[in-house]
Amino acid sequence: MAAPQTTQLKISGMGCASCVGRVETALRDVPGVSDASVNFATETAQVTYDGQVSGLINALSHAGYPAATRQTTLKIAGMSCASCVSRIEHALKADPAVVEAQVNLATESARVTYVDGVTDPQMLAKRCKDAGYPARVADTAEPQTDQAKTKEAHALTRATVLAAILALPVFVLEMGGHMIPAFHHWVQASIGTQNSHLIQFALTSVLLLGPGRVFYVKGIPALLRGTPDMNALVALGTGAAYLFSVTATFAPQILPQGSANVYFEAASVIVVLILLGRVMEARAKGRTGAAIRKLVGLQPKTARVEMDGAFVDRPIADITVGDILQIRPGERVPVDGEVLEGTSYVDESMITGEPVPVGKSPADQVVGGTVNGTGALRLRATRVGADTVLAQVIRMVEQAQGAKLPIQGLVDRITAWFVPVVIAVALLTIAVWLIFGPAPALPMALVTGVSVLIIACPCAMGLATPTSIMVGTGRAAELGVLFRKGDALQQLQQARVIALDKTGTLTLGRPELESVTTVNGFDRDEVLRLAAAVEAQSEHPIATAITRAGPADLPAISAFESLTGLGVQAKVEGHDLLIGSPRLMAQNEVNLSDLTTEADLRANEGATPLFVAVDGQAAALLAVSDPVKPGTRDALERLHAMGLKLAMVTGDNARTAQALADRLGIDHVTAEVLPDGKLAAITALREQFGTLAFVGDGINDAPALAAADIGVAIGTGTDVAIETADVVLMSGDLRGVANAVEISRRTMRNIRQNLGWAFGYNILLIPVAAGVMYPVSGHLLSPALAAGAMALSSVFVVSNALRLRRVRAALPESPQDHKSQTVTP
Repeated sequence: MAAPQTTQLKISGMGCASCVGRVETALRDVPGVSDASVNFATETAQVTYDGQVSGLINALSHAGYPAATRQTTLKIAGMSCASCVSRIEHALKADPAVVEAQVNLATESARVTYVDGVTDPQMLAKRCKDAGYPARVADTAEPQTDQAKTKEAHALTRATVLAAILALPVFVLEMGGHMIPAFHHWVQASIGTQNSHLIQFALTSVLLLGPGRVFYVKGIPALLRGTPDMNALVALGTGAAYLFSVTATFAPQILPQGSANVYFEAASVIVVLILLGRVMEARAKGRTGAAIRKLVGLQPKTARVEMDGAFVDRPIADITVGDILQIRPGERVPVDGEVLEGTSYVDESMITGEPVPVGKSPADQVVGGTVNGTGALRLRATRVGADTVLAQVIRMVEQAQGAKLPIQGLVDRITAWFVPVVIAVALLTIAVWLIFGPAPALPMALVTGVSVLIIACPCAMGLATPTSIMVGTGRAAELGVLFRKGDALQQLQQARVIALDKTGTLTLGRPELESVTTVNGFDRDEVLRLAAAVEAQSEHPIATAITRAGPADLPAISAFESLTGLGVQAKVEGHDLLIGSPRLMAQNEVNLSDLTTEADLRANEGATPLFVAVDGQAAALLAVSDPVKPGTRDALERLHAMGLKLAMVTGDNARTAQALADRLGIDHVTAEVLPDGKLAAITALREQFGTLAFVGDGINDAPALAAADIGVAIGTGTDVAIETADVVLMSGDLRGVANAVEISRRTMRNIRQNLGWAFGYNILLIPVAAGVMYPVSGHLLSPALAAGAMALSSVFVVSNALRLRRVRAALPESPQDHKSQTVTP
């Protein structure tokens, strides 16, 4: 039994003193707990126990008072393959205070969620170090793609060049004689075979002790700990070839006759090729973080701040909420803010993915990192530092890039035992060749054993998924699509139905005057001018839409009266005006026969018809509706083309919803539902069609977003931290949904290609390396060729992932979408 220990847990969810008793009871009921004391003021629990802390965590969670957790990111050195990932995760999860640990080979980092108060990031870093992988706590201000990767690539390049210089003479002396008989005779006559072997010995020794030392420093300790990794495979393979060659050079008599061959060139070329593969891999991995670097580079270093009536340049870190800033033409906006003075067009493409500049005027919001156009702006800072939209976007992208998809679970289970199995296969191969191989069997057994060890390094397996995730989510961010939760990247491509909210998602979310139809000789512009003047007295959204469509200069009115449920009446420039429903017109004996057909047509299309009478005579029909967003029709057509079913789930009346669905080609409509009804509708759609993604505005639709398999929130460019959504679209454009589906499908296809290559490569080439083709061809696979194939396998995986950087938007936005909307007659 473990010795009793005391720990302090931070408790969340306690709302009053009565919660203290419940928490203490929950803790004391855990087997092994001898004492539990809860402090409501500090929201902590002091617990003495002799069991596992996981039991305490589970008890608190079940009681509804979960222990407070924190998240930290560790930068880890020394990882070389997928087996390293599983070992580090195992070491971290061995800490009972660790709730979750995700290690990413591509970013060489670990994101760890742990119970606050039981452990800390430094202790977690020490656990990694004890497992053989030095770690440090990442600086919160440090992007995942920092200069360390560039320095690593440069160091690897220098080591590779030195190794190549040392290996070239070894390769020429040994292999040159095999390929060119005349060269072999020249070496024998001028240098001598023994001297040639001594030269190869000296050069290979320097190479293995210098550039190749890294494989032994990391691989041998891992082997001794019983957790062999890629470095251990290389150390075993090259070490075996080197020691056999040393024996053949200095003590050939102890080897079977005819087997005293040297393989110095194999050991040296293996090191060169693997180092070369790592150089190419490091450079390619550096490019996978281009999206983060681009986002980080968007924020200017300084801003012009108003101080005592003058503007002075100050570092961006010194800007506080409420500061007044000046943005000159062509400058980047330093922080999020509200425009106080000036008008301009701002390029928000790097945040929203929309290519067309957006007009800004007083009271409009601007986002830090965007580019001002030709106008000057004066604005008040509203969000600074980590609270800005840009900082949130960077945070989301980093989290998505570090995520582990469900498909990675299979890879982890395989790679956990892959390296030990490879070592076993190599030993079995050697044994089979020694027993059944032709004479001299020992050199053949050595060549096949070393080839198996070298060719089976699981680098490509470890890189197959994280590199694709990094590049795919980074490219998605450039297109204005943020995958907040990693598994959404995999789930979205499995979606069979897209359910959409109506107001604010399919439509603009505010009524607009759609058309004006006049009769009895009335002038359209004059009727609209009079009607706008009357409706300007009302705050009703429909009245506001009519006023917004009218001219800026409105006439004065008198005798205004609002008629509840009917409309309004007023006197304007000597004319008596009535605006409202057919019932209002009937009460005032206004003949609407010339407008009835048009009114029915507009109503069937989902618009709200309003009648205007001037001096007792029918003058016009005003049709007001919530217009469809630009690009919505194109987006839905594209989603249909992708094989997806489309559904609308809305609280609006059935007639209006069905009319809109008919116009847009939506397959299924559920209308007149409350928020709870939306959840039932989503469940029914999921049962009917399969995996479901729900698209809403991220605020009113929070329950539906949470209930869907994938929640997609339509952002506005400033509201990006929508906690209930799995995917956030920075733009309010539905074409972002098509882009998100496209990115998801392309990324998962890329991952499957990488995994297919990584596993297929090993399945096919391990038998070849073991010599199964020898009876047919009479040749064995050279260990040097095995090293080249292994290195190229990793480079192929990373290069294939980098193709995702060229993914284009499934539906790019067109400039016409940003032209002002005009009322059609």
